[in-house]
Amino acid sequence: MKVEKNRVVALSYTLVVDGAVADKATAEKPLEYIHGTGMLLPRFEEEVAGKEPGEDYKFTLSPEEGYGVYNPAYVFDIPISAFMDNGEVRRDLLVVGRTIPMLNQQGQVVQGTVAAVKEDSVSMDFNHPMAGKTLNFSGTVVSVREATDKELTDGLHGEYRPD
Repeated sequence: MKVEKNRVVALSYTLVVDGAVADKATAEKPLEYIHGTGMLLPRFEEEVAGKEPGEDYKFTLSPEEGYGVYNPAYVFDIPISAFMDNGEVRRDLLVVGRTIPMLNQQGQVVQGTVAAVKEDSVSMDFNHPMAGKTLNFSGTVVSVREATDKELTDGLHGEYRPD
């Protein structure tokens, strides 16, 4: 069975970024997703479409095809008071490189990375951690099967349910 829309696909992969392994999924613990539902990068899905179990793949995604070009406009200085809890600044959270979930102006949770801690503010980077990076993927299609109606409605792991 080939990788096509609405099929559950299991992949092993290795992601190499800047010459180092950045992420990995093994055949024993593969990445599973429903193909064509927007869960993965569009170009990634294009590259594995039509492949069958046992087939290998290897491809490179440019920053534009991956997580976008790094944008310095997504780095903001936030008053240190925004990191207060019970009247005290949570200095244990303010470690350069640490990712902290925060709320944007629309009330949505966004991930920010501490870029610098200053006396009165914290520089937070809201670029995706892989923004500006060239992504080198290689791996194997482990399995392909039809998604059930429940999986198409609820998501493979229940991610579409409103609970």
